[in-house]
Formats: sequence, structure tokens, C-alpha cells
Amino acid sequence: MLRAANRLFVAGKNSAWIRCLSSVPQTKPEVHFNKIFINNEWHNAVSGKTFPTINPATEEIICDVAEADKADVELAVQAARSAFAFGSPWRTMDASTRGRLLSKLADLIERDQNYLASLETLDNGKPYSISIAVDLQMVIKCLRYYAGWADKIEGKTIPVDGDFFCYTRQEPVGVCGQIIPWNFPLLMLAWKLGPALATGNTVVMKVAEQTPLTALYIAQLAVEAGYPPGVLNILPGYGPTAGAAIAEHMDVDKVAFTGSTEVGHMIQQAAGRSNLKKVTLELGGKSPNIILKDCDLEEAVEQSHFGLFFNMGQCCTAGSRTFVEDDIYDDFVELSAERAKKRTVGDPFNESNEQGPQIDEEQFTRILGLIESGKKEGATLLAGGERAGDRGYFIQPTVFGDVQDDMRIAKEEIFGPVQQLLRFKKLDEAIERANKTSYGLAAGVMTKDIEKALHIANGVRAGTVWINCYDVFDIAIPFGGYKMSGTGREKGEAALDSYLETKSVIVRTPQKNS
Repeated sequence: MLRAANRLFVAGKNSAWIRCLSSVPQTKPEVHFNKIFINNEWHNAVSGKTFPTINPATEEIICDVAEADKADVELAVQAARSAFAFGSPWRTMDASTRGRLLSKLADLIERDQNYLASLETLDNGKPYSISIAVDLQMVIKCLRYYAGWADKIEGKTIPVDGDFFCYTRQEPVGVCGQIIPWNFPLLMLAWKLGPALATGNTVVMKVAEQTPLTALYIAQLAVEAGYPPGVLNILPGYGPTAGAAIAEHMDVDKVAFTGSTEVGHMIQQAAGRSNLKKVTLELGGKSPNIILKDCDLEEAVEQSHFGLFFNMGQCCTAGSRTFVEDDIYDDFVELSAERAKKRTVGDPFNESNEQGPQIDEEQFTRILGLIESGKKEGATLLAGGERAGDRGYFIQPTVFGDVQDDMRIAKEEIFGPVQQLLRFKKLDEAIERANKTSYGLAAGVMTKDIEKALHIANGVRAGTVWINCYDVFDIAIPFGGYKMSGTGREKGEAALDSYLETKSVIVRTPQKNS
């Protein structure tokens, strides 16, 4: 989906894409909801605190939002626990009805997609053309996909020895804490809500303080769709307070987190200290993208450009270590620098711009600092390297050549528009270097030789490998990482497993006649 959208963005030849772009964005969408959502009601924070959410393109305050902390988490968990109680309307609801509720929520999001895409662009800074044609379409597909699963979650009968009848039940885990990031606010919400609600769990979701607005609007759509009170609770707030309270809570049965590896460590430790709740983590990456000399060079340059710069480089899967075979390295470097210099950066509501601002001042400053480290450590700056403009958190598309494995820019997740090009000579050398990282989220290969492609795909330790493409996502494809890129899988049937418990039931049957 992402790759298809990228191709359409470049070529502009697909009617569906054109219809998406023909919808006029609301450059100043009204904010309808800025409080805490618990038990189908809107609340101020118990503390009375608020925090500002900032437009990263202008550095201006959009509005103030209620700041949830431990006391608010406690109320939300109580509501979710009550909604999950045995015999409650949610627990006794037909599975097919749960599916219809998810479908209804998808329909309402589709109805309001222009507004939601505009609000996403305002709060996050990603180009409106991406918000409407990529993110919103994938959100709608995700919820409809899991709506279809709701009444297809089945147990088994097991032929056991003796006079017994044995069967298994797939039951919901219970109260699920979900903590989502700011780079894909709506999409990460859908990836987590879809399997959790389809399987009958209740949810307490902490949304990123940088981008709370679209999730809060979705909360009201859930009421309109007909979800019972307490099934979905959404709290805007900070990680060290609201997020930590969810991870440590003794009455939260599972926590799902997408974000940094550093915070993933903390969440897993908190789960261990508390009630050993189930944990799924989708964390950082420093993904290798291996370019072989027999590739289609121009296509490889474009794919690699997209694989790094999409969403302002704020993708955990970004192909941020581009290994290029020695024979074509110089040509690849030259073309990559030219492509980066042509990348349009500016107002995300202007559909001619490919790149908007970074999410906030903290990320902006960190990225510029890593760019400076690349210069100091001897990498060759080929394009960009500076702030773009004098207002907003815009950074020039940046390309470094002559990058060595031990440089900071080759080891640390930059999470910004900074491409690193590394040279290699032998195939197995590329695989070995690709695996010399604590991460293992994704990888890419560009070659016309399918045997070499599969050799690399089998050798690279990563949860997803793209061959002659990059960032191709479909809701049916499992997604997750090896090593310190996380535990568990999101999307597809695989995501359902972490939201279910398997119960074995053994019934004594009448003894056989002697």
C-alpha cells in the first residue's frame, strides 16, 4: 500500500489517488475534543493539568489538551474492567455484532476522512496527500479486516485418552493497555484497536502527547458506532506518568507498545515487576537496504529514496543503512544525491510538497545533532545537512556517502530524513554487516537475481524483507521484529494471538459398557 501510494504520488496516474487528492484539505480544522475519554464520557484530568499540542509546521499551539496521569489511568482501568466483567453487555455480545461495530467504526472514519486527514496533518505535520491517500485508507482497511475476524475465532476438539471430551476456547485476555507513537497516530491506533476489539477485549489507550487530536475524535466515533461504555478509553498524556501507570497497573492484563527500544525495556520491566502481564513491543530499527550491481539502477535509487525519506524519515522500518555494491556505488551515490535535492519540502497542506516538518523541537534538534556527527566523523555530505527555512521543524533531505559501520549515523536510529550510503564488495559481507546491529525490524534487497535475493532474505535477521520494493504493507501481513526491535507481531491473523488466551475444557463422559 505504501509503495503503491508512493508510485502514484510520483506518477499521478491512478484515478483513486486523484480522487483522494481532489478532496480539499481543511487547513484549519476545528478541534472538537481535547479532554480525556473514559466510559464514553469526556473528562478533565483529575489534576486539572493540560498541555499544549503544537503544529510542527508553524511551531504554534493548536490547543491545550487534558493531561492524564496515574489517577486518570486508574479511572480508565476501572471502567475497562467493569466493561469486561463476566455477564456484561460487551462480554455477552455476539461475536458477529462485535464485527459489525468495527465495520461501523470504519464506515464513520471513511465518512469523516477528509476532516481526520486534515487534523492529522495539522497535528503531525505529514503531507495531507499522504494522510488522506495512505494513512486513512489503511486505517479503514485495517478495521474492516479485523471486523471480518470477529466471528471466526475458533477452538478445537481434541481426542484425548480415556472417557473424556476435550475442547479449547479462545477467550479475550481482558483489559489491554495500548501505548501508541506519534509518527502514524491513526494507523497505530487502528493496528492496535482492530485485533483487541475483534477478540472481545477492553482497551485503555495512551496516545502520544505530540499527536493526541485524531485519536480523541475517533473516541467519539466509537460512541456513535455503538460501543458500550468502558470498552474503549483514550488518554492523552506523557510516557513517564500515564504510560508508566498503564505498564505497572496490576489490573491491566496486557500491554502493547510501539515506540523506542529504550522505553520498550522499561515497559517489559514494569510488566515483570507488577502482574507479569502479556507484552507485545514494536520498537526501533536500523534497517539494511542491500543494492546489488545487477539491479535496475534508477528504480533502486527511487525505491531507496522512498524507503528512507517517506514520512520525513520517521519510520521504524526506514532503510537507513543502504549497502551498495562497489561496482555501482559511485553512480548510485550521484543519483541519490540528485534525487534528494529535488525532494520538495514545505507546507504539508500544499500537495506539491513531498516532505513536511519533523514532529517537534526535540526530534528536530536530535536529527541536526546526528547530521553534525556524520560530518565530524568523516562521512561525505552529498545533499542537505541543514535546517530548511526559518519557521517550523523542517530539515533538508540529507544524503551521506562514504559512511562506515562504526559511525554514529550508521549505528543509531536517526528517525529523520538522513540517508546513509555504505559500500560493500561481496554478498556474504553485506549480510554479515547487515546483521551487525541490535535491531532486526526490516530489510530490503534490490537485484534481478532471485537466487541472490532469497539468499539475502534468508540470511538477514529481520521480521520483514522487501525484494525489489520497500515499505509495502498490507493489513494481512504480520509485522514485527527480531532482537531488540520487539516481541510479538502486529497485523494479520498473527496479531490475534497476543489478544487471546487458550482455555482447555475437559469433560468426563459416561464410561463405556463393559
